[in-house]
Formats: sequence, C-alpha cells, structure tokens
Amino acid sequence: MSNLKTFLKSDTGAGTLLVIAAAIAMVLANSALAPLYTGTLETPVKFGFGEFALQKPLLLWINDGLMAVFFLLVGLEIKRELLNGELSDRRRAALPVMGAIGGMMGPAIIYAWLNRHSPETLAGWPIPAATDIAFALGVLSLVRSRVVPGLRAFLLGLAIIDDLGAIILIAVLFTAEISSQALTLAGVCIAVLALFNRFGVTRLWPYLVVGALLWLSVLKSGVHATLAGVVIGAMIPRAAMPKLEHALHPWVTFGIMPIFALANAGASLDGVGLHTFAEPVALGIILGLFFGKQLGVFAACWLAVRSGIAQLPAGSDWRSLHGVAIITGIGFTMSLFVGALAFPGGEHDTEVRLGVLAGSALSAIVGCVWLMTGKKR
Repeated sequence: MSNLKTFLKSDTGAGTLLVIAAAIAMVLANSALAPLYTGTLETPVKFGFGEFALQKPLLLWINDGLMAVFFLLVGLEIKRELLNGELSDRRRAALPVMGAIGGMMGPAIIYAWLNRHSPETLAGWPIPAATDIAFALGVLSLVRSRVVPGLRAFLLGLAIIDDLGAIILIAVLFTAEISSQALTLAGVCIAVLALFNRFGVTRLWPYLVVGALLWLSVLKSGVHATLAGVVIGAMIPRAAMPKLEHALHPWVTFGIMPIFALANAGASLDGVGLHTFAEPVALGIILGLFFGKQLGVFAACWLAVRSGIAQLPAGSDWRSLHGVAIITGIGFTMSLFVGALAFPGGEHDTEVRLGVLAGSALSAIVGCVWLMTGKKR
C-alpha cells in the first residue's frame, strides 16, 4: 500500500493516470457506450435558483469550472517560481524563458504554414504551442537516471512559462463579446484581492470567496473564465501560498486533470483512416508538437547559450537537452483545452483530438528512447 501511495504521488503516477483516463475516453467513444458518454457530457447542469441560476452542459462545467481550479494552481506555481524558484534568478531563468518562446513559435509556424490556405482552420495555430506539465514531468521521471536535476528544473520552468503564454493567448484570441458591467465587477473583485494583500490578510477564505465572485464575473464578461484562476493565484499572499498549493495539488493532479482528459480525449474513430492524419488540422498539430516543439526549444536554447545570456544546467550536455526538448512536445491537457476554444463548434473535433494524442505520444516515446540511449548521470 505504501508503494502504491508513493507511486501515485510521483510524477510518473500523475502521467500514468492521464494516460489511463485518455485510454478510457477513447474506449467509451468507440464502443456501444458512446451515446451514453457523449450524452452525459451534454447533460445540462444547473447551479443556483431563479434568476441567479447558471446552467451549462456538464462538459462546459468541466472546461470552464474545474479547469479554473487547475489554472489557480498554475497561477500559484508561476508566482512561486518568480519569487524563489527557477524564474527568480535572471540568469537561471533565461534558458527556460528562451526555450518556452522558441517552443511556442516553432509549432505555431508549422501549423500556420500547413493551414495557410484555410482561414477557418488557421485559428487552431495555438493548439500545438502548449506543453502539459504533469505529463511531461511524468515521462521525464521514467528516465531520471539519464537526466541531471537541472534539466528537470529547466523543463518545469519552461512548462510554466509555456502555460503563461497559453493564458495570454486565451485572453487575446478567445475572448467573446465583452460585457462591460461584468468586467467592471471583475475589476472590483481584483481590487479587493489587492487590498487584502496590501493590508496583510493571510487567511485563505476571504480570497476564495472574492475569487468565486471574480470567476463568475469573468464568466459573464466574455473573457474566458479560467483566467480568473490565474489572477486569484497571483493574488494569494506569499505566506498562504504553500498551504493552498499543497491542498490543491492532489485534487488537480488526481482529480481535475484526469476528469478533463476523460471528458475531452474521447475521439470517435468512425470513418478515420490515414487520410485523417493528413488533414491540415491533424497534421499541423502532430508536426507542430513533435518537430516544432523540439526544434523551437533547442534552437532558442542554443542561441541563448551561444550569445552568453544563459548557460546549460550543471552536468548536462546538448544531447540530453535535446531529449528534454522532444518531451516538451507532449501537449495533451493544454492542447486539448486550447483546441476546444479554437473550434468551439466541434467541426474539427476528431482531427484535434487525434492530432494531440498522436503528437504527444510520439514526443513521449521518442523523447524517452533518445534519453535512454544516453549515458547515465
């Protein structure tokens, strides 16, 4: 039992759980249970009463509600890394920051080029730009004997900056019609959270109560509601951060992310063939995640080191950094999430899901093999 608990708490356990959830989703979507699977996700769920009720399909509660908690944890991780982590020192931060920038540009360029003749599908260019923190770290943990600790810290920092970039893209690209009234209320909530910080409020419940109102305001404003989670995370005082992060981590890692994967990874294979993977959307995602990520990350890091603004982690070499760069092509959760925003009508649903799954799986397998054939550290 103790070995099981240790496994579940590890990066490997988190990544394994995501794979299992995705596999179950694919089985459900391609079996006699498919109508039950899709019907459950489309079931309207209502919270509140009378005029104050909020009704959405279950899938949107997962993607807008539960994922806001995921982004709250992301906000906490970003703040922690900026305050006293890998991103707190300018020289140490230079390599993951440059790698993240290159890792977002490379996939976007490949996807955009493959979809350059289709304005409709061109909207999906941010999909392969994301890295799944939990999944990537889980895969890296499988080859930990071949990787120095500094490269794990590099991957963590890169993935966090990557998530921050994805958050900015979501705010800029996927904002619907703005409600000035709801946005004003959201601004008031942020001001209240800032005042809590200013006057040294360290109890968590005031932040979470105002944060819930902020989430609702952002949801109604037209800006994507998950961004509220990042803002709340940024506003949590330093003294309370470890407690909240420790409390949220198991719920997000072993609850929210597997539920999200279960709800979003199920792609119907009806009518799917090799031609499906040759479609511009699927091909752009696969090549973007596998080639765009590793080439973008590696090239940006090479330039950063050669120009003297960064240095390789102690004990590492270019070969092992390239292996980690390949692993950054595991998009999974974030890529599926951005894909649902880029094509909200579901018109390219199968291509997005299969592209993300194929590109992420290819990056995980090749990255592992690449690092395993290297020397032990």
